[in-house]
Amino acid sequence: MTVRRIGLVVHGGRGEAVDAARTVRAWCAENAVQCTDIDVWRDGGRHSAREEVESAGDPDLIVTLGGDGTFLRGARLAAEHDALVLGVDLGRVGFLTEVPVTVVRSALDAVREDRLTVESRMLLTVRASCLLEVPSGVQELMRYGRGPLLPPPRVRTECEAGGDWGIALNVSALNDVVVEKLARDRQVSVGVYLAGRLLASYSADAVLVATPTGSTAYSFAAGGPVVSPRADALIFTPVAPHMAFNRSVVAAPDEPIALRVLERSGQAAVSIDGQLRGVLDPGDWIGVYAAPRRLRAVRLGPMDFYGRLRERMNLTDAPAAVADGTPAPLWPVTTPPPGDLAHLALPPAPGDEPETR
Repeated sequence: MTVRRIGLVVHGGRGEAVDAARTVRAWCAENAVQCTDIDVWRDGGRHSAREEVESAGDPDLIVTLGGDGTFLRGARLAAEHDALVLGVDLGRVGFLTEVPVTVVRSALDAVREDRLTVESRMLLTVRASCLLEVPSGVQELMRYGRGPLLPPPRVRTECEAGGDWGIALNVSALNDVVVEKLARDRQVSVGVYLAGRLLASYSADAVLVATPTGSTAYSFAAGGPVVSPRADALIFTPVAPHMAFNRSVVAAPDEPIALRVLERSGQAAVSIDGQLRGVLDPGDWIGVYAAPRRLRAVRLGPMDFYGRLRERMNLTDAPAAVADGTPAPLWPVTTPPPGDLAHLALPPAPGDEPETR
């Protein structure tokens, strides 16, 4: 593909990320590609995705250098501008980043030479009964040592408003939308509606709606299912609920999930991809939907999601399953699929991985 402008999102707290950024800039200089750092912390405050992307000259490709948190920052920008995003892996247990830092040059060569696939991933968007705002004092309470907060989401002016559908917010989530308690000594009470019908009223530490991509993040930690990132679904998961039914519910992509803060609940924080974006009072609600736009992530070969799941989660085999002798091979299918199975998506056989991976 033709790459004229690259935007860099760098985890400045990691020396290896700073070094990798120099490598990307050098590659850009050699190939006459404009390269701009996207500094979300500029001037001591956070900026909207539109402001950040415009300051970088509307890049064709956003390269993130860090872990999954850095990738989420880049994804927010890419979704705003419909740019491609390439994640360079400098994290610890992440699932989102694509290439090791040692091959960042060859990865950029592969993108320029069109030796890539574009993976389309589902995003979430939000409507709300009111504009999201963060009251004074809550920012310090919820920072946990992080930098300044993102600004409140803007309204999507091209969308219809009114009736029972609320205000369309200009915000996207790749991982999840979370409604969580603000007070440590009080749970949040939330009515949860799936496809317009009340599922149940929960008293919990939090309730969340995740994408398949986000199924290995907060939802997984709360006991939710692992869902292939190639799937389209909304995953509702309660966090430490005070009720017998504590299971996740997987909804179809056209089945919205609404979360209403109940009358006797305390205030609830709304976090989008781990970033506090507003506070709801009792009676307020948000609706979570599959977004009309999708994230376009660069892949340089078949994504080995399940192999990564085994590796990153340190999965081990049950003693009873391997008691008879040799454990199951990691990749039992190594021959080409027959014609009637040629449509299947399978990881590469051992030793067949592209160099850029």
